[in-house]
Amino acid sequence: MPMNDVATPHAPLLPGDRATKRTVVRGMFSAIAPRYDLLNHLLSFNVDRAWRRRAIAELRWERAPHGAYLDLCAGTLDVAAMLSKQPGFGGRVLGADFAEPMLRAGRGKAAGDVVTPIVADALELPFPNGSAAGAIVAFGIRNVSDLDAGLREVHRVLARGSRLVILEFSTPRQPLVRALYHLYFHRVLPVVGGIVSGHPAAYRYLPSSVAHFPAEEELAERMRATGLADVRWTSLSFGIAAIHVGMKP
Repeated sequence: MPMNDVATPHAPLLPGDRATKRTVVRGMFSAIAPRYDLLNHLLSFNVDRAWRRRAIAELRWERAPHGAYLDLCAGTLDVAAMLSKQPGFGGRVLGADFAEPMLRAGRGKAAGDVVTPIVADALELPFPNGSAAGAIVAFGIRNVSDLDAGLREVHRVLARGSRLVILEFSTPRQPLVRALYHLYFHRVLPVVGGIVSGHPAAYRYLPSSVAHFPAEEELAERMRATGLADVRWTSLSFGIAAIHVGMKP
């Protein structure tokens, strides 16, 4: 499917059509996999690394340092590798993503006996009920074709007392910051991302998907609706991103 035909600057990828969105998003991320890491760090001015560290800290993996942890929508395994290298971590990280080229692009970031990449859809995880000591998803939950079904599926695989941590883009509330954010996110980022990646539609999709993603309060409420408890969220970098945390009671 030609990349120029899959997205427009102002419309998400057929959010009401689950099968179509799944197919298109998987193809898009497969296509940009070779330049994905470079552009993540370049376009975020490397702030994304600090955001990921904050999210991993919220996972509270020290509670079960030898458990199996799920990195959902794992992409190129940045979070999985970072978690696996935490001092004292002795468990395993299962990096699940439905775009196999993304997982292949992350090979070598961590030892194979600690991080296991698994080609799997977030809506149909190949893990038993209550098998995960925790789950984290960084900048991927907005790409899931059915958000509520995805949250329910993560809830299913979490063990009691374990946490789900979501790191995702958000829209700043402060007017001046929001204006600058929109200028960069909707004008600069798509041009630079398109030139470097060779797939301009993918970087038009990014701001569109963020604009159509639920605000922080709504996402928190939808997490609660799946049965997660103690749900809270924290803004990062003037509201450019947010971390949501919930626990399976």
